[in-house]
Amino acid sequence: MLKRTYALAALVGASALLAGCETTNMKMGSANPNSEVTGGAAGSSSQNTTTSLERCAEPMGTVSLVENQNAGWYTILRNEYRLPPTANLLRLLVQQSNCFVVVERSAAGMNAMSRERDLMQSGEMRSGSNFGKGQMVASDYGLSPEIIFNEDNTGGAVAGLAGLFGSRGRAVGAIAGSAKTREASTMLTLVDNRSGVQVSASQGSASKTDLSIFGGLMGGGAAGGLGGYSNTPQGKVISAAFIDAYNQMVISLRNYKAQTVRGQGLGGGGRLSVDGAAAPSQTSAPKKATRKNTKNR
Repeated sequence: MLKRTYALAALVGASALLAGCETTNMKMGSANPNSEVTGGAAGSSSQNTTTSLERCAEPMGTVSLVENQNAGWYTILRNEYRLPPTANLLRLLVQQSNCFVVVERSAAGMNAMSRERDLMQSGEMRSGSNFGKGQMVASDYGLSPEIIFNEDNTGGAVAGLAGLFGSRGRAVGAIAGSAKTREASTMLTLVDNRSGVQVSASQGSASKTDLSIFGGLMGGGAAGGLGGYSNTPQGKVISAAFIDAYNQMVISLRNYKAQTVRGQGLGGGGRLSVDGAAAPSQTSAPKKATRKNTKNR
């Protein structure tokens, strides 16, 4: 009976603590002090940017976000982790870095632009509203993200909850032992949209250990915006891994040197020629020359 009383008291105390968190006054700008993603961007200027993000003195070109929504990692991101698309996160990071100018290529954005052009053509817009052709900016590069998930449980939540129904010593031990290490690896690929050549690729990683038995109760992703990237353990680890990958890419691009192929150049056949293969400028392989019979008849 005494053990059950201690267990109920512990649960009531935890509930009161959580309830108290929900009734505190609203504080703008300080909800997620430990988040890797914060601040804003406007043009080349940024505000409250994480200090770990690499920055550039001037942009290297325009870039669009290319997210493979049919990939397995994307399904896990949206269905299991309930996190928004990575494009929402990367848009902010890229503009804050001032290394590229982000151009809109998402389905929603393109539909919005098409809608405004349709309204102009219908004659409903004010005079001088110029939404004519020839104004959209080309996307020089495409930036593609990928996530490799890895979650290592170093303490069980079920075992922790069961410990609450033991003695006081077991309850305290259960709380202290409910540790979970979350890890995430990310990749970024930068492709030149005109040639289709991969310009850069980078990998990033991050890990975080949570020591709270109530972490799972307070988690949960968000449907839009940055959402869970700034207020859930999984989202924070993923965002930190993307910052790491992006920083590695920016550092490499600062020393960028174009790859060259001697001889025919890129796409000109390469140096690893195949016997009898047609040259890129030909439609068929050349016929082999036949040796003439030089014997005297």
